[in-house]
Amino acid sequence: MAAKTKFELKMGMSTREAFGKTLVELGKKNPNVVALDADLSKSTMTHWFAKEFPNRFFECGIAEANMVSIAGGLAAAGKIPFAASFSCFLMNKTFEQLRVSAAYPGFNVKVVGTHSGISIGEDGPSQMSIEEISLACSLPGFVVLAPADEVATAALVEAAAEHIGPVFLRAGRPKVPVVYAAGQKFEIGKAVEVIEGGDVTLIANGMMVAEAIRAADILDAEGVSARVIDIHTVKPIDREAIAKAASETGAIVVAEEHLADAGLGVRVAQVVTETAPCAMEFVGIRDTYAESGSTDGLLDKYGLRGRDIAAAARRVLARKR
Repeated sequence: MAAKTKFELKMGMSTREAFGKTLVELGKKNPNVVALDADLSKSTMTHWFAKEFPNRFFECGIAEANMVSIAGGLAAAGKIPFAASFSCFLMNKTFEQLRVSAAYPGFNVKVVGTHSGISIGEDGPSQMSIEEISLACSLPGFVVLAPADEVATAALVEAAAEHIGPVFLRAGRPKVPVVYAAGQKFEIGKAVEVIEGGDVTLIANGMMVAEAIRAADILDAEGVSARVIDIHTVKPIDREAIAKAASETGAIVVAEEHLADAGLGVRVAQVVTETAPCAMEFVGIRDTYAESGSTDGLLDKYGLRGRDIAAAARRVLARKR
C-alpha cells in the first residue's frame, strides 16, 4: 500500500467536459447564451448544448476564422456567444479575427480552447497548443482564464458569461484531479491560495495546479513549507497575491503546461520585478514542440511533474539562502 500523503487528490472529469456541462446549464438560465463550433463539437463537448438547444447552436464547419467573425456578429446583436474549438486552431488560425472582431471592438465574445497543452497525447504536435496563453494575453481587453479542475471550470465559465467583454478560456482533454471542494468561490483576476506555506511559493494554473500540490507534498516530507497559488486568471493577473508571496517567501516557482518563454511565468516575473524581486524558477515547455505519445509519457519527458516542480523549488531555495 502506498504511503498516505498530506495532500490527497482524487481524479475528476476533464475541464472540457466541465465546460460542456456548464454551458448547458448557462443555456437553461439565459436565452441569450449561444454556442458555435467548428466541426469538433463531440470533442469540445458543445454537442450537449446543441442537443439541448438546437436553435441556439451554430455549426460552422472547418472554418474557425469564420466562426469567430460570426461570434462577433452575434455579440454585436446582444447574444453571449461561446465559440469552441481545439486551442491550436482557435488561437493560431483565427488570431486576426479575434483581434478585429472581438478585441478591437470590445465585443462580448467568449472563446473556449480545448485540447490545450501537450497532454492531448497521441494526437501529436500539430494539434498541441503551447502558445495560446501568450497569444490571448496579447489581445487588448481580453480576459484569459486557465482553470485547474471541474469545479474551477464551472465557476469560471459562469464568470466568463457574466463578464462584459471578450474572454478566452483554456480547457484540456484528459481527466484531471479535483483540487477544489464544491462551492469554492472564484473571481476573475483573483488568485486562490490552495495551500499555505512560508518557505517557497509554487504558482501554477490548469492541470499543473495538481502537480504543484504533489510537489508541495514532496517538499513537506523534506521539511519545506510550500505555498501553492492557483493563478487561474492569467489576465488580469493578481498582482497583490504575487507580490505578497514574493515578499513573504522570497522564492517562487512557476509551473505551466505552456511555453515557458511566453506564458504565465513571464507575466508573474514581470509583477515580481516591479514589486518584490526574489529568486525564481520556471517549469514549462522549453522552446520546443513536443511529439506524439501517451499523456503520462509526455508529461514525464518534458518535465511537467510534481517532482520537477519540487526540484525547481530546491534550486530556488538554494539561491534564496
